[in-house]
Amino acid sequence: MKVPLLDLTAQYAAIREELDDAVARVVRSQRFVLGPVVEACEAAMAGYVGARHGIGVSSGTDALLLALMAEGIGPGDEVVTTPFSFFATAGVIARVGATPVFADVDPVTLNIDPAGVAERITERTRAIIPVHLFGQMAEMAPILDVAREQGIAVIEDAAQAIGARHDGHRAGSLGDYGCFSFFPTKNLGGWGDGGLVVTSDHARADRLRALRVHGETSRYHHRFVGGNFRLDALQAAVLHAKLPHLDRWTAARIGNAALYTRLLGPAAHRSGDRLRLPRVVTGHHVFNQYVVRVAGRDRVQAELAAAGVGTAIYYPIPLHLQECFADLGYRPGDLPVSERAAGCVLALPVFPELTESQIRHVARTLGEAVETGGGAEAAHDPPSGPAPPSRTHVSADQPAAPTG
Repeated sequence: MKVPLLDLTAQYAAIREELDDAVARVVRSQRFVLGPVVEACEAAMAGYVGARHGIGVSSGTDALLLALMAEGIGPGDEVVTTPFSFFATAGVIARVGATPVFADVDPVTLNIDPAGVAERITERTRAIIPVHLFGQMAEMAPILDVAREQGIAVIEDAAQAIGARHDGHRAGSLGDYGCFSFFPTKNLGGWGDGGLVVTSDHARADRLRALRVHGETSRYHHRFVGGNFRLDALQAAVLHAKLPHLDRWTAARIGNAALYTRLLGPAAHRSGDRLRLPRVVTGHHVFNQYVVRVAGRDRVQAELAAAGVGTAIYYPIPLHLQECFADLGYRPGDLPVSERAAGCVLALPVFPELTESQIRHVARTLGEAVETGGGAEAAHDPPSGPAPPSRTHVSADQPAAPTG
């Protein structure tokens, strides 16, 4: 049985007429850049998230970049974030000339640990970027508390978490900015690159709108330097047409995840910590990915591939150990939870159109691979403890899906 990591053709087939008609209307109008289609999409997305303003942009990466630019963050500034995320989360910090400061992740959720965030705040800190990893919200309350105490911005990287909720709030609605990606593999994906920034602050929204068109506030008048970060009307049309289906697709992902957990539970129990399943800790997890932690990960992945199962590794190298950040001075062992996770995470297919028989095939194959792994070391992370002291900062059937 073939079980791809992702199959977008099934989603398209189910709503093809709606999508084709939405795109055809844009083609007939010949208005491809901004305009009423983009505005309608922005309003619908902001309403869904629970924010006053939505600003459509060219990608999830550019959403994060634009938020940093709107805050005026640049050389000499620091931004605290997680080392266990897609590269764009930290890459945008470096692109504006600021310094990424990494805080380790929680050993259960793999979201950024608020205690580590608080320990890394300095007089140079201008923002915190928590990531709602794999579709589960980070623990936002303590992050927001320390940000308010210190007068710094919170930029939520909600690229993988549209629709996720905790304590009655949706991902992206709690910080000063919420940033989303509409890369095709996301829970709400376009037909190419696209992103969104939401905010409930009117002044920030005005600045974001200007920055996405080269800082232009009226025709050929530029108050500051921005960039070309616009969301195409064709992408907006696709996203607006898909949005009414999102909650149904999310419910299917949650159901698929629950079936995996039920089927894999006995193998995880018998494995002696060689297999760890994801746990829902902060509210409504939307499962952009169903990520297990497994000992002997490469061997297990190969056995799944041999059985026709597509998988992916998110993420094999934590950001603080990436070559491009070597000058920050981090060393192996500095952020042990992230480093351990990078060696054992494995994402299974969880897209809404999976059949029960496909899920059972994946679970059976994974369970057998783990149980024949014998003496492989445990897949659990080390117990959480004090964060390291602050430093002076000087293969799948479908391709792996980036966050941005």
